[in-house]
Amino acid sequence: MSEHESKTSRRSFLSQAAGAALATALPTAAQRPATGSKPPATAKRKRPVNVLFFMSDDMRTELSCYGSRFNAHSPNIDALAAHGVRFDRNYCQFPLCNPSRSSLFTGHLPRETTVLGNAAAVVKEHPEWVTLPHLFRQNGYTTLRTGKLFHAGLDDPAAWTEFDGDVESMHPSTLGAKMEIPPARIPMPDGTLPPLPTNARAEHSDEILVLDGNGEGAGDYLVADRAIKMLQQVAADPSKPFFVGCGFSKPHSPPQAPQSFFDLYDPDKIQLPPDFAAWPTVPPGWPRAAIRPHNADLFIGRGASESEAKQVIRAYLASISWADWNLGRVVAELDRLKLRDSTVIVFVADHGYQLGENGKWSKAGSLFEGSTRVPLIIDVPEQAIPGAKGRGRSCTRMVQSIDIYRTLCELADLEPPSHVLGTSLVPLLHDPRGPNWTQHAYSIWSEDGKTIHGTAIRTEQWRYAEYGPDAANGALLFDVHADPMELHNLADSPQHAATRAELSKLVNAYSYPA
Repeated sequence: MSEHESKTSRRSFLSQAAGAALATALPTAAQRPATGSKPPATAKRKRPVNVLFFMSDDMRTELSCYGSRFNAHSPNIDALAAHGVRFDRNYCQFPLCNPSRSSLFTGHLPRETTVLGNAAAVVKEHPEWVTLPHLFRQNGYTTLRTGKLFHAGLDDPAAWTEFDGDVESMHPSTLGAKMEIPPARIPMPDGTLPPLPTNARAEHSDEILVLDGNGEGAGDYLVADRAIKMLQQVAADPSKPFFVGCGFSKPHSPPQAPQSFFDLYDPDKIQLPPDFAAWPTVPPGWPRAAIRPHNADLFIGRGASESEAKQVIRAYLASISWADWNLGRVVAELDRLKLRDSTVIVFVADHGYQLGENGKWSKAGSLFEGSTRVPLIIDVPEQAIPGAKGRGRSCTRMVQSIDIYRTLCELADLEPPSHVLGTSLVPLLHDPRGPNWTQHAYSIWSEDGKTIHGTAIRTEQWRYAEYGPDAANGALLFDVHADPMELHNLADSPQHAATRAELSKLVNAYSYPA
């Protein structure tokens, strides 16, 4: 196969898979898009639109506008959703920072980037690819970055008009005071009572930091401060459009926020998930590969008592609310500078997180809804899509973070590189109902950073995951309409054999294309 044929085959895969027959798994309203049905994103306009791109780390859809089960306080992100389109079913392609971000910013699947861990820089692995901000810079945009967009230390220097290589959130001038929560020794499922871990990584990850004041000097405060200065900088030169990226590190562990954000949540009123477990636990009838035996972020090497779990969830929520507050500061400056009417605002997270479900306190290795479903909000000014009907509405169609590249290209009237995959979401910005939308969402996991160990597909009704080629290490099947908490594995149910067979074909075509 020639290089051109190979790239064409890869580009066509997602649309081919999305159009595959899956009568048992999809509502009858899901049909193949009609040729020529895609509306134009832009009318002729005097100048290009700007882009303000927000990204958060480890943030699952625990936001008020997403119906947070823990009643998260997120007024600024909620305001974006009320003004733009909230994508209720957006999925990352890999539940880990670097692979997810590399996929999003290059428009390539993780198996193509070969970035399956947090060590490799995608721009070094594939220097011929043009990343999303780099494309905007090539087309005359001022491109500026503050905080974490690419994984820390693995950025694309050529993408930015100004690049100092630093990530502000990694170098705070204040660390706050540690909240003292005495750790409990919790017996393992087999009755063993292990000692508490003493390694520095475990102790640092479990720290909960209470910041002074509003968090001045702490990482995400510095990120927002710099974003505000960047907006002032680009506003001073109205002759050039801009792409400003603002990446917040929270709620990534260790959780931190000022006291006022902790005060929003009463730990005694937090209800733990119905499948909460003190240690990582594989439920009966589930494949062992579905739950990693050790946590990677929180409660490393120790079990979680119910009281500690509630305190950590409280801290996670406080971190979200503080990130939301910092985002609000940046958007307020955009409004003050009268740039809102010419700026597309995007908010997305790299991946989700698990908060004690089946004993997991991480995203790593998780092909469940909590770790792969992530918030995505796109607020588009009238200038970008005149007459669009989506503003202030939600979209429940399946979309993927890899779709963001082509979406922003269409909104900005830029031609995406031919190698870029994904599907523009502009039709859903016009009509969030998406009556002709048939796309599914996929996520993969690699345990060794080299090979695919698990692949999940999410359709309108089903979440299906296979572990190993041809499900050699087991499978999971959930009816997300009847079982939104993913408590009952139907993979071995004879009643659902046909559904599993159809989904398995799609999973194998995605993970191991011919």
